[in-house]
Amino acid sequence: MTKAPEARPGAALDQSAVQHLMGYRLTLAEVASRRVFQRHIGTPFKLRPVEFTILVLLLGNGSATPKQLAQTLGLPPSNVTVLVDRLVERALMQRERSPTDGRAMNLRLTDKGAELARRVQRVSQTMEAGLLAPLSAGERAMLAELLHKLVHIDADAAPG
Repeated sequence: MTKAPEARPGAALDQSAVQHLMGYRLTLAEVASRRVFQRHIGTPFKLRPVEFTILVLLLGNGSATPKQLAQTLGLPPSNVTVLVDRLVERALMQRERSPTDGRAMNLRLTDKGAELARRVQRVSQTMEAGLLAPLSAGERAMLAELLHKLVHIDADAAPG
């Protein structure tokens, strides 16, 4: 067995063994994106990315059921319940009975939640400008389209 070379202290690691993995590259991009989010929205507004997403989704849709949120976010319903509980405790969201189905709950933003959602949505419009600066407008559009395609494929499908 060939012995791998020793890493030099303080030197960057050779990443060639993992560069072929799209998941590795996506993870590195996600780390950079999360840093930007944390600096502009997470820390100043005390929101996690998924909480931000829920607030902005409700702002744009008026209301949603927990089931709709779970499906949209790809989360188990129990996780959505915990997230909703946190946002309700912060008086950003409220639960109300569905007027058409008394067993169902609709989720709506409170006035405080709607105001926060509008503020963070405005911040989100420009917060990634520095992160995306190396890309041309065409490359940004292409990246968005490609990511959309990856999200909407069957991840378990056999390679074609």
